[in-house]
Amino acid sequence: MQLHISPSLRHVTVVTGKGLREFIKVKVGSRRFSYQMMFYSLLFFTFLLRFVFVLSTVDTIDGDPSPCSSLACLGKRLKPKLLGRRVDSGNVPEAMYQVLEQPLSEQELKGRSDIPQTLQDFMSEVKRSKSDAREFAQKLKEMVTLMEQRTRTAKIQEYLYRHVASSSIPKQLHCLALKLANEHSINAGARLQLPEAELVPTLVDNDYFHYVLASDNILAASVVAKSLVKNSLRPHKVVLHIITDRKTYFPMQAWFSLHPLSPAIIEVKALHHFDWLSKGKVPVLEAMEKDQRVRSKFRGGSSVIVANNNENPVVVAAKLQALSPKYNSLMNHIRIHLPELFPSLNKVVFLDDDIVIQTDLSPLWDIDMDGKVNGAVETCRGEDKYVMSKKFKSYLNFSNPIIARNFDPEECAWAYGMNVFDLAAWRKTNISSTYYHWLDENLKSDLSLWQLGTLPPGLIAFHGHVQTIDPFWHMLGLGYQETTSFADAESAAVVHYNGRAKPWLDIAFPHLRPLWAKYLDSSDRFIKSCHIRAS
Repeated sequence: MQLHISPSLRHVTVVTGKGLREFIKVKVGSRRFSYQMMFYSLLFFTFLLRFVFVLSTVDTIDGDPSPCSSLACLGKRLKPKLLGRRVDSGNVPEAMYQVLEQPLSEQELKGRSDIPQTLQDFMSEVKRSKSDAREFAQKLKEMVTLMEQRTRTAKIQEYLYRHVASSSIPKQLHCLALKLANEHSINAGARLQLPEAELVPTLVDNDYFHYVLASDNILAASVVAKSLVKNSLRPHKVVLHIITDRKTYFPMQAWFSLHPLSPAIIEVKALHHFDWLSKGKVPVLEAMEKDQRVRSKFRGGSSVIVANNNENPVVVAAKLQALSPKYNSLMNHIRIHLPELFPSLNKVVFLDDDIVIQTDLSPLWDIDMDGKVNGAVETCRGEDKYVMSKKFKSYLNFSNPIIARNFDPEECAWAYGMNVFDLAAWRKTNISSTYYHWLDENLKSDLSLWQLGTLPPGLIAFHGHVQTIDPFWHMLGLGYQETTSFADAESAAVVHYNGRAKPWLDIAFPHLRPLWAKYLDSSDRFIKSCHIRAS
């Protein structure tokens, strides 16, 4: 094909290969465009065709098995080249997947100093070496795997440190107990009968609002008691029964003797003061003794748990939590014996010592229990999916056929910490015996039914006896959910610092601690002398 252009640029003659001459007459309008523009346009397209020819020829030389037969195909193939990108004609994503799916052991990375430590280092290395897809994927896999290993190690160390911090008795709390014990021995005012003799009949009067708190932590008990009374609309009708152990009884008595919460009525009683608990064989004591023997043999201590390199950090955290002394504390099991401990009472509200009360709780007595025993907040529904997503499968091992046969894994769990117990209805059931039956089954199975806490056997024992109450009454997770906002927590009736980050520990979440600390009197001589800080 030949192209002839007249000197005036008004005629263009195209001669085809077959010798056929075709004339194209170009009419040039003076207003629309000039003939010079037409000339330069033709030159541009001529060079463009040559450029396309060269690029398509290179593809053929490179061994492309599927040459293009259409302009659409050619355009798709040339687009990356025209944009300055180098794209392999093979299956690039598939090649990367193949590399990424190949296992990479910890030993292969050990001692390596050429693995990028940051994303910036990685990008610099890729650009410098001009890596292909496989090299890119390999470097990426090595970097991410190394980061995963380091993250896992750091997480496990964090869980170990938190376990040590939460399981140990802070020196401030130890100091407080010692100073109060000394005060009890030298100050008659610290040895008052609690309550006074004329108020003793109120301890069995069902016209009062009875609360039960079991604790060996004096500071924690003081905050629960103070927040309960200060927020009560009828404090003269409040009766708080504080149960503690033998070693804490004198310091606890000293604190509440020297810090009365009138007109509320406070009773401080040690476990050995209950006739029922001091006579004959007590199931809770036998269960605790067996549980301690099994756990010491089964767990192997925190060092063995942390040394397992194949365990998920979340599982490691759960096993460390199982070693916490509170799970083998009598204070934690005693709630299952409330009907025997308070035979004259019909209804009580049981409180944990890691809560803060922020409103009047007397409306809890108006809740229709519908014949049920335990009024509790469910923990499977709520905006916070981390805290409020607990079902039976979260606590019980459904791979065990005994559990699988008897319970539904999707059944909603509920919370301890603030519970309304109808003791009159409880006495008509076999809840306590069911509780100890399943404790014994779990011990026989080397803790294969569940691994920690008193909630799993509680879920089983109270199965079918739980009345759901409004979540407003009990907000959970302040001891492990750092993203809980202060505003949300402040609006709840009761906030519960369940988890390791207790508000009296240094590992407490700073933005949530003030809700608890506001009930500490920093000017108190015992608080000051033991350097207990409100913030």
